[in-house]
Amino acid sequence: MSSQYTEADLDFLLSPEAVRRSAEKIFEMTKEGKTHFDYHPEKFEGLVEYVIQVINENYPKHDIPFHSRWGHFRVGGINRAEILNQKIAHLDLLEQARVKLDMVITSVLLDAGAGAVWAYNEKSSSKIFNRSEGLGVASFYLFMDGALSEDGSLKATAKGLQNLSAQVLKNAFQVSEENPLVGVEGRLSLLQNLGKTIEQKKDLFPGGRPGSIVDYLLNRYGKKITGPQLLRAVLDGLGEIWPGRVKIGGVNLGDAWTYEKVPGGLAVFHKLSQWMTYSLIEPLMEAGFVITDVDKLTGLAEYRNGGLLVDRGLITLKNEKLIDQSHAPHTEIIVEWRGLTIALLDRIGAEVQKKLNKSPDEFPLAKVLEGGTWWAGRKAAKAKRADSSPPLKIESDGTVF
Repeated sequence: MSSQYTEADLDFLLSPEAVRRSAEKIFEMTKEGKTHFDYHPEKFEGLVEYVIQVINENYPKHDIPFHSRWGHFRVGGINRAEILNQKIAHLDLLEQARVKLDMVITSVLLDAGAGAVWAYNEKSSSKIFNRSEGLGVASFYLFMDGALSEDGSLKATAKGLQNLSAQVLKNAFQVSEENPLVGVEGRLSLLQNLGKTIEQKKDLFPGGRPGSIVDYLLNRYGKKITGPQLLRAVLDGLGEIWPGRVKIGGVNLGDAWTYEKVPGGLAVFHKLSQWMTYSLIEPLMEAGFVITDVDKLTGLAEYRNGGLLVDRGLITLKNEKLIDQSHAPHTEIIVEWRGLTIALLDRIGAEVQKKLNKSPDEFPLAKVLEGGTWWAGRKAAKAKRADSSPPLKIESDGTVF
């Protein structure tokens, strides 16, 4: 640990509190006119009503699952997760959890933005899916084909992940000149790095596969875990796989970016790691774990939630010409957009809970995201742009969004 940072600093930076701290500072600065964006509080009520309308359309009975990758395995009215369940029904509950975590951890790592052109044609249904849903369905079949284990079994293993080739990945995702996928090499690198990390971190992955993090959790916490504890396990276990990011004391912070205007000079988001954390909850609960304090996790700083704020006019760019330019994830405009997304999702979530007469425990932010804001962002994008692209152009390398 460098003299500038203590162990306590690192613990903080690997927590949801750090995400909220930098987000709140960016929100304050925006209200003071000190960022690239203007905030329009008069639009807030209308946006909340729009989100509630989408929730009522998607889930009339408000029986909403947690926002997670599992929703993408069920798109098009097909419950692909049930196909997996049937194949592993003979296994004990813990091994079923390991298999499901093998699948969902690798799927989340393949989930960064696909670009506007790419789509996946599901042969069994003849349905076509693009963006996150398409990536989810493609990654499901990649796993079901045994491509992530060295022996073709329904597992992801350290050796299988390290041996995965770009060609196998491209074939699984139907990539061609006519169907280009953004960041194929970045995605492949993440999975190969995952394989190396699993080999090195035997304490966190005692079974030599991503899903064996369930054994670490069981040994450390028993069967009762908090959302922040689960996130920390994900960050400790997977932090090393991210490329070229900020490091403190040799620890890779992942989705954290230099931004001098916030305390400590780092804006922290942990987007894919929190998406991963949300995605682990369902299989862990099925295996008998009790997960508490899920509402302490934050919203996700990605382009559907962030796009909702821009497309519905809650925030606007001071310089509209920046809409036409492409921006890398480390640029101030993207860091500020993501920070505003986190801060405003907290406020939108609280207001949605209030209007639906739900407590945070009954209706945590993870359900507001799944039922409303993510889908509302997609609906708002479709209304503005035929390709449903985000309102700001992002240079993606397949490892951030």
